[in-house]
Amino acid sequence: MNTSTNSTFLKEMGISEWTARDVISKPSSIESTQASSDQQNPQISATPEKHFHATWWFFGAKPQGDTEVLFQNIIRALGLSPNEWVWKNPADNLNGLGISRDGSPAVAFAFGGPAAQKLSGERDALPQLRETVLTLDSELEGEIPLIASFDLNYLLSKPKDKSLLWQDLLLAKSVLQNI
Repeated sequence: MNTSTNSTFLKEMGISEWTARDVISKPSSIESTQASSDQQNPQISATPEKHFHATWWFFGAKPQGDTEVLFQNIIRALGLSPNEWVWKNPADNLNGLGISRDGSPAVAFAFGGPAAQKLSGERDALPQLRETVLTLDSELEGEIPLIASFDLNYLLSKPKDKSLLWQDLLLAKSVLQNI
């Protein structure tokens, strides 16, 4: 099964695809045929997805070595450009982050229980903080949604939990799109 066929099936199911922004692909003849048939059928829309500038704030121990590779793969999978994300240490003063929102939606993502606890003020363990939209409260930035997930070092030792990280990233993406 080729990529064009997969794209067609996903579109029919109402699932949008993530594509890397740095990859420019030429439409295949199947995609061109699909686009022309979309114009003939008013129920299927060929309009592009809404693109907006958003900011992701990642908190945790600075990734190095294998964790840096894992983090870069996360950035690539999310399709984020370098100006759409920042990495910060959760021990920093939240009011001194020096991050300007300029009206753009923002979401904070904490890698590890200690980072999530520090940023949210919650005392619960990571399993209770996951799958919940917490709040990063900064006087200068206002309330920012915060999503807690596993530490990158933990994920290297327990690769089966990467799927749970992916669920957390999808939650953060959903929250960001609904701001």
